[in-house]
Amino acid sequence: MITLKQVTTKIEMKQFVLFPFSLYKKNKFWVPPIIKEEIDNFNPKKNPVFKSADAQFFLAYKDKQIVGRVAAIINWSEVNTQHIKKIRFGWFDMIDDIEVSKILLDKVFEIGQKNNLEFIEGPVGFNNLDKTGVLIEGFDQLGTMITWYNHPYYKDHLEQLGFVKEKEYLENKFKFQNVDAAYYDRVSKILRARFKLKALDFKRTKDILPLVDEMFDVFDKTYSKLSTYVPITPEQVTYFKKKYISFINPEYIKFVMDENNKLIAFAIVMPSFSEALQRAKGKLFPLGILRMLKAKRYAKDVTFYLIGVHPDYQNKGVTAIIFDQYTKTFTKKGIVNCIRTPELEDNESIKKIWADFNPVTHKRRRTYRKDIS
Repeated sequence: MITLKQVTTKIEMKQFVLFPFSLYKKNKFWVPPIIKEEIDNFNPKKNPVFKSADAQFFLAYKDKQIVGRVAAIINWSEVNTQHIKKIRFGWFDMIDDIEVSKILLDKVFEIGQKNNLEFIEGPVGFNNLDKTGVLIEGFDQLGTMITWYNHPYYKDHLEQLGFVKEKEYLENKFKFQNVDAAYYDRVSKILRARFKLKALDFKRTKDILPLVDEMFDVFDKTYSKLSTYVPITPEQVTYFKKKYISFINPEYIKFVMDENNKLIAFAIVMPSFSEALQRAKGKLFPLGILRMLKAKRYAKDVTFYLIGVHPDYQNKGVTAIIFDQYTKTFTKKGIVNCIRTPELEDNESIKKIWADFNPVTHKRRRTYRKDIS
């Protein structure tokens, strides 16, 4: 018999976070989170996303063993401001037993129904800075710290339970050697002169922090027209600074400024922490932090995390300035592979940005939806 229990205690929340560690114990492609950071992420006292969102967490049990988990999320900004009457589900993991999936998703359905919402979608997080999508291709590819990994049967469970494809995302990668450094150097010089722009590079994290708010303003303007976009609050920006900026090499953050010293484009790249996280096994201490610092300094693979261009400068080629910056940095660092985060399959503008690099799609992921009747 399968039973469901809502997470209400610290011990249960730790069990919620630890469940995938047993589910993927022998899987060489799964990348674990840092346990403490994951627990803090679900703490309303620490994560400001809870000022505009509600979440309930559930564990499924069979023979007194945990066999599944799910988070039921309502982002009230999305519901009340964008009038998208959706309940989200995320952090969705289970053994290969469709009855476990059913009891978990039925609970999400029930909460959505009680709140007069119209459909369920997932797996997704609280907003656009969270992980998204169930993996449907690329199970033999190493995961990243900013994506979920899952077994192939997740997709089958969802479809058998009546869920249908909502959005599809592609994950692409390319060899750094595919980048024509001379071309981007030449084009960057032309664009900077034509539009009176300048590129900013950094050596110290503290020099970046005063510009992070302005960066998220550009991020908001870049992606606000996408159907998937939920605005990021100032409190969430502050949380992002604390959680991520210190993990990122300052030389991997690039800004482009106009003649009035206003930020008009940016990109954030992360060194690959995947292998370091696997070896850390969810713990920063005593050795995990050293492995992370080593990866930060020496990793030969990088992940493009965020990129944004102000609408006034879109379709003017200014990403060439950013790529010129990265080309110079990556050459010094000896970077081999460039990995991109999930991008909407139908986002033609983002495809154009990367077209010259001969990217290869190595993973596909998908969100699923089901109407609440």
